[in-house]
Amino acid sequence: MTKAVIFDLDGLLIDSEVISLKMYQQMVQAHGKTLSMATYAQEYSGKSAVTNMQHLIERFDLPFDVDSGLKQSLALEKTFMQDGVDLKPGARELLQFLHATHYSVALASSSIQERALSILTAHDVAQYFDQFTFGPDVDRGKPYPDIFLMVCAKLKQQPADCLVLEDSEAGIQAATAANIPVICVPDMKRPNQPYADQATAIVPTLMDVITYLKSVQ
Repeated sequence: MTKAVIFDLDGLLIDSEVISLKMYQQMVQAHGKTLSMATYAQEYSGKSAVTNMQHLIERFDLPFDVDSGLKQSLALEKTFMQDGVDLKPGARELLQFLHATHYSVALASSSIQERALSILTAHDVAQYFDQFTFGPDVDRGKPYPDIFLMVCAKLKQQPADCLVLEDSEAGIQAATAANIPVICVPDMKRPNQPYADQATAIVPTLMDVITYLKSVQ
């Protein structure tokens, strides 16, 4: 029986992956390279900022180190996010449903704390979360299970009694490795079949998670 629901942030709860794509595209374009949406979705979506920056520098032979790249990416992201970032469809309704029906709720995001909490607070939904865990809190990011196992420990719940909500293949891998059921709500792309097969369900929007939870209560 599901007692706790664990949310990813980028691409799942907020519509931010397109901003990250533009940010990385601009960084590589400045050095005469191109990054496609398909490559971003396959290789960068759902992973930590540090992991992505290391990969970006190596893949495109960029002339700066990880710290410098992270500073550049944060500055670009702030510029792109000046107009705000939307919650994904059904996000607020799902959080309100979970609160009303007494599920424990947690965030397991590869993002940094300041960024994530500022976005959630701006949308007035931070209060729905009982626990938060961020990329820097663990040594290994998704697709490793560390962040989800830490969340379970904080919630004092067994993995089998939790449900992860993810949009990326890396997130599905991480939840599966932690032995936590996972529902995928695809963002930029539907997961390839080996990852889709690991998911308990693949649904179009977060509203559909409400339907799922009602069906298994």
